[in-house]
Amino acid sequence: MIGIGSRSWLAAAALLAIGSNARADAIDGDWCYAAQNLNIQGPQIRTPAGTQAQGNYSRHAFEYVVPVNEAGAGTTVAMQLLGEETMSLTRSPATSPSAPEVWKRCRPIS
Repeated sequence: MIGIGSRSWLAAAALLAIGSNARADAIDGDWCYAAQNLNIQGPQIRTPAGTQAQGNYSRHAFEYVVPVNEAGAGTTVAMQLLGEETMSLTRSPATSPSAPEVWKRCRPIS
């Protein structure tokens, strides 16, 4: 039999576990937009052209400069997490006055 003190401790532990999962959203992972995809893992990115590069990482944002061997070299690309499944991507200087791209998490095809 579990005493009242033990129940309180178990309830507190359960709430902490639920809270941890609620904050699990991060920009890390695979992202897709039209026929393009990229992958972010901490400060590492695999760009849509397939180049491995370093960037400025925070849990909900990522920024990098397009490498010299890719189209748009020198352009700054900034990404901001909008929700667990979407992020916005902007290029600076903008190549056109269009709205930011809205990227989605890639889904494995089963």
